[in-house]
Amino acid sequence: MDEILKRLTDLQLLIESQGINQKEVLNMVEASKYLELSVSHLYKLTSAGTIPYYKPNGKKLYFKRTELDAWLLRNRSASKDEIEREAADYLLKKGRVRL
Repeated sequence: MDEILKRLTDLQLLIESQGINQKEVLNMVEASKYLELSVSHLYKLTSAGTIPYYKPNGKKLYFKRTELDAWLLRNRSASKDEIEREAADYLLKKGRVRL
């Protein structure tokens, strides 16, 4: 019986997560689940102006999923290979590479 309840709970969570991934505009609870952040932390991010949000009626907060994706992917760190390639390209352009 416990195994059946666990599977039902897993299915319910999967269905809910698929619904969030299909919606363009998310409310606070949906956005916190989507970002895997607590609601209180998400409130802190909005009050600090760190994350983009909408407040159409002056009360409830809404988030555009594509903007949340862009926010998540900001401040990309280059890989070691990319940094080495950029350094080599820079040296080649400046004529400082000895062959």
